[in-house]
Amino acid sequence: MTLERWQEITGNIKDNFEVLDLGKEKLEEEDGGTEVDYIVFDSGQGKFRLEFISKPVVLDKKTLFSKRIGSETKVDYVYSDSEKVTKMIAYRYINEEDRWEEIDPKAFS
Repeated sequence: MTLERWQEITGNIKDNFEVLDLGKEKLEEEDGGTEVDYIVFDSGQGKFRLEFISKPVVLDKKTLFSKRIGSETKVDYVYSDSEKVTKMIAYRYINEEDRWEEIDPKAFS
């Protein structure tokens, strides 16, 4: 999934469906900053949420440990400043259970 394709998909949704929510979240975690763009819309088959997730590429993984009994192990990741990994996740809202359920990508083929 590319940013251009995401923009094309959200443009089609805005033209054809009622948009309930649209926004961007930045998750400040240990991974160097994951960004999530999302759109929530109402179609004839219910409410759906699409998320476009962009996060830095992992360049290296370093494991720090000691051979002493009771010592802990720590994993440090090195992230790229320029390269990003992107993916899209789709959710369907289940009214009866008041929750979002992830849609299996195989259902689209």
